[in-house]
Amino acid sequence: MTSTLLTEDQQALVETTLDFAQDHLAPHALDWDRDKHFPVDVLRKAAGLGIGGVYVREESGGSGLARADGVLVFETLSAGCPSIAGYLSIHNMVAWMIDHYGDAAQRERWLPRLCAMEDLGSYCLTEPGAGSDAAALTTRAVRDGDHWVVTGVKQFISGAGASQLYIVMARTGGSGAQGVSAFVVDKDDPGLSFGPDERKMGWNAQPTRQVVLDGVRLSADRLLGGEGDGFRIAMNGLNGGRLGIAACSLGGARSALDRSLAHLADREAFGQRLLDAPALRFQLADMATELAAARALVHQAAQALDRGAPQAPYLCAMAKRFATDTGYSVADRALQLHGGYGYLSEYGIEKIVRDLRVHRILEGTNEIMRVIVARGLTEAFG
Repeated sequence: MTSTLLTEDQQALVETTLDFAQDHLAPHALDWDRDKHFPVDVLRKAAGLGIGGVYVREESGGSGLARADGVLVFETLSAGCPSIAGYLSIHNMVAWMIDHYGDAAQRERWLPRLCAMEDLGSYCLTEPGAGSDAAALTTRAVRDGDHWVVTGVKQFISGAGASQLYIVMARTGGSGAQGVSAFVVDKDDPGLSFGPDERKMGWNAQPTRQVVLDGVRLSADRLLGGEGDGFRIAMNGLNGGRLGIAACSLGGARSALDRSLAHLADREAFGQRLLDAPALRFQLADMATELAAARALVHQAAQALDRGAPQAPYLCAMAKRFATDTGYSVADRALQLHGGYGYLSEYGIEKIVRDLRVHRILEGTNEIMRVIVARGLTEAFG
């Protein structure tokens, strides 16, 4: 990112976050990926910088940052490790949802520990049979006196098993979006269990598992927002989550581009540095230009979300689609520029490619982002 476009406060935020990413993420990223290790201790160090509650109000223990500031944080973290930055984006989406939709007692109960990352958070919307069509979810919460009894299975849940808190979308009414409510479920609630850790192409430094709810009994104060508000809460949370993942794609791709510049400066072929070959320089120019365009779109969407602009969901979807496609494309070309070395794990490029690939799927597939953008374009025509 170009420092001259940032305010002094934003530049200081980026520098502090970059120091953390370089000291605590980048040196260990390959080992965590290989060992499938989730570094909870490092997450708690990040919380010491306010990264556990980026968007949470200060009185609840958060940093109270705007979305335009938060995307800088997640881009910078992802330059150290996209997998860890991606999980931190999801955790922050959970914390924001509780801060924004919870009542005073709920905020006081859960946010201090989430912001300190003493408790980790996970977002539970997707099901084995309900992914892109999220309003078709079948997990059900049935009222029983002063309690709700929740039964169902959630799929592809980042942090599952390690997280303490889970925001679970469950059907409390009829079919469709209006029948969905949001609940806060604790890891220690009887009836909650987890599937085996999924074996994945990337994002190996964080666990991904099913969340199984078998008659989990929740008191009425576990309902987040009002009954029937769950789908709206879930979608509003995803607006910010999409910006977080978009920013993570920018950071991972920027790291890949920087590595390519260093590699091409160090290698020679046909009597000259590879960096001096016009064809390769043009590729680098295109990669840098595409990342700059994607970053501008992400920041435009973040500013719209901060203002509460009516077109913000449309812009968030547009930014997520463009930045994640661009980030993956840039990382893939960076691997190609490394030649055979790019295919070796020790150079770190293939890990970035694997990590960024899933960004085009999660927080709403890029096909669904196109649906949202197209709907925004055509709504005026009925």
